[in-house]
Amino acid sequence: MTDRFSHCLILGSFGRNFNPMMEDNLAPGHLACDHLSPHRRAQILAGAAEIFDREGYEGASMAQIAHHAKVSKGTLYNYFPSKQALFTDYVVAACVELGDATFTHPEISKDLVEVLTHIGTTMLRMMISPRGLSIFRVVVMEAAKFPDLALNFYQAGPAMMLARLADFLTQQHAIGALNVPDPAFAAQQFFALTQSKVVFQARLNLVTYISDAEIADIVGAAVNLFLAYYRTS
Repeated sequence: MTDRFSHCLILGSFGRNFNPMMEDNLAPGHLACDHLSPHRRAQILAGAAEIFDREGYEGASMAQIAHHAKVSKGTLYNYFPSKQALFTDYVVAACVELGDATFTHPEISKDLVEVLTHIGTTMLRMMISPRGLSIFRVVVMEAAKFPDLALNFYQAGPAMMLARLADFLTQQHAIGALNVPDPAFAAQQFFALTQSKVVFQARLNLVTYISDAEIADIVGAAVNLFLAYYRTS
């Protein structure tokens, strides 16, 4: 699991929104994070991911994370000055992982239906997964207090996915496969179509299980509707 987070970058603390009085925030006398080991950082992020996935944000503590990552609490604070900073990097790493899985799949074909089906299915599965739902709920809950957390989540998650999809649509427009005068808006439309029916209910815990067949139906309908409007032939 460590390798999944080895590319994650430190984003720092929360600037003027950071509250040093909150539990698990800045440790007294923590050291500056210069010349620290990328391997150790990845090790901490991997341990944190398992704790956040299991305990949620409120239930997780820096002591638990340090123990699970097999580092001292002092070492943990040398890399991450607060639980909020650590959670931010965890969120960004998860978003980057999803983006890589969605847009760099080694077996992805050039067929529009297959490509869009793969993208839509991967995005939908992530949004309704326990991790995806947990991250979304925590970010929404903490957004007013820590707007940088919400911004980092949006930039690494939805904005990045939309930009990559818009790039793909731009390429398809250039070769004449699609007629997409506004690829950025079209990407948002496709993203919205894949969220129909189940995502909002899942976020409210109104549905707790969505079958593979239902996912296939939702994504298939989204792809068909999207291509019916934008396909040139």
